[in-house]
Amino acid sequence: MSNQATHPPDTPLYPIREVSRLTGVNSVTLRAWERRYGLIRPQRTPKGHRLYAQDDITRIERILQWLNRGVPVSQVADLINQPEAVETPAPTSDDWDSQRRQLITLVEALNTQRLEILYHQSLALYPLGTAISELWQPVINALEARWQEAPDAAARRAFEALLRSQVGIRLHYANQATRGPLVLLTPRPGEPGPLWVLLAALLASEQGYRVQLFDQGLPLDALPRAVSRLHASMVLFAGGRLPAAALTLPDSASPNVPVGLCGPAPEEPHDERIHQLGDDLPRAVAKLRPLLRESGVL
Repeated sequence: MSNQATHPPDTPLYPIREVSRLTGVNSVTLRAWERRYGLIRPQRTPKGHRLYAQDDITRIERILQWLNRGVPVSQVADLINQPEAVETPAPTSDDWDSQRRQLITLVEALNTQRLEILYHQSLALYPLGTAISELWQPVINALEARWQEAPDAAARRAFEALLRSQVGIRLHYANQATRGPLVLLTPRPGEPGPLWVLLAALLASEQGYRVQLFDQGLPLDALPRAVSRLHASMVLFAGGRLPAAALTLPDSASPNVPVGLCGPAPEEPHDERIHQLGDDLPRAVAKLRPLLRESGVL
């Protein structure tokens, strides 16, 4: 049986870049779903370029629905062909937990070579928001809890160095390709490291923002000048260890742009100039554009 879909001759067909725009799934992920799991089967031009019909786009949207319900991509193939009217039983395997445990083990073993492979694999197989919500954010939450009880500076720094290099490469090219608003992203002063900032930077970049990343906390009194010199449209603090109440801007350090806070802060900031965006990073970053509009920046 052929792995290539066939459609009537008059069926409208779309190139991969257009399907990526319509569905929000990047082309690398679409290719991985096809090659690794056979989830979609586009037609090919004589030169090998992929062409997708509306049925393929509908199928991609169903795949996204399963992923958004927390189903790992490895299980979607068994579910996607079932009739929509039939209630599908919940997946029984513990694939997400297994992947998280594997990542935590690799971080603690300082196995950055294998971690890098799984980092790229996760971003290829899943939409970025899903990869962060289901894998990287829970992993960092678990590691931060362990390190609070039993600090492991070597594991933390090795993990940070890996993410810093990978995210930095992505930001370099993404910043050149977009004219979106510039977000100044920095850890909260006193945070032990930039893990939350690096995840937030990935998400903000995917949403079309230019990102200036500071991987160490910027002194609060330096914020206004940094915003002015960078022509930043917003300041976004990210971090998971300090309470939100610990973040207060001195009067002399109130930049003339919106200031947001994301990460698992346990309470609202006391400073009314700081907008609490929540502990779910994809949802937090999705709130940036409405906040920029509300503040009159956009």
